[in-house]
Amino acid sequence: MRTVTAQTPRSSESQDRVAANENMALVLDGASAFEPVDVSTGLYVDHLAAAIKAHLEQEQDVDLRTVVAGAIRDTASRLGLHPGNSPSSTVSLLRARERHIDLLCLGDSAIYYGADSDEVSMLTDTRLSKLGIPEHQAYRERVAAGYGYDSRHRELLAALQREQRKRRNRPGGYWIAEADPDAAFEAIVRTVPRKETSWAVLATDGAYSPMLHLGLANWAQLAHGSEAELGNLLDICAAWEKRDDPNGRALPRAKVSDDKALAAVVL
Repeated sequence: MRTVTAQTPRSSESQDRVAANENMALVLDGASAFEPVDVSTGLYVDHLAAAIKAHLEQEQDVDLRTVVAGAIRDTASRLGLHPGNSPSSTVSLLRARERHIDLLCLGDSAIYYGADSDEVSMLTDTRLSKLGIPEHQAYRERVAAGYGYDSRHRELLAALQREQRKRRNRPGGYWIAEADPDAAFEAIVRTVPRKETSWAVLATDGAYSPMLHLGLANWAQLAHGSEAELGNLLDICAAWEKRDDPNGRALPRAKVSDDKALAAVVL
């Protein structure tokens, strides 16, 4: 298994994380706590990534949901975090075994995968976007109408976050890695035969959204790309957002340019 990773901006300036070893690839998209806490998002995702890797090394054939649950538990304990008052993160995780590939998504980061044919499969978690919170649609409509990122936009985002908080890691709401290990057992999982899967790309929404919009998402080709090629692609997306669509009108989104991370896997 070969994995190439890329992100922009670099990890010291980003809330995204990518990690890999000889049989796993991991992408995290961190988010700040709803209320200020002493633990930064960067510190949270650093600990979560390390904990997931450690659990995978110790529990090579255990269900991925159990792996992520243990990592959330360890991270929350080590950092003194409590549910509802913690940074959080999406988790997209791939594990290669002798005969199977295990996939897990918690939150809206995605895994695209396939074989040598043109068919592409995708795994992601869309529950947050399907909650139907009015402020979500309202901010997107305003951005699409050309209002940009003004004070009203910030008010709508704050209201949206308050509503999301009520629904985080609860039945009928959405699930995310935070401080409650049980959230991991609500992750979207899939196991596919290794002989039918020759590549995969794990991506945060900040990466795949502009890639799809700009027609740059040739996933099978990207899976075989070099670090320089993947980094250049992410830079192209970020430059387009900042230069050509700074108000978000063409591609409505919460901010001018989100952090971006990719892990390209050849199996």
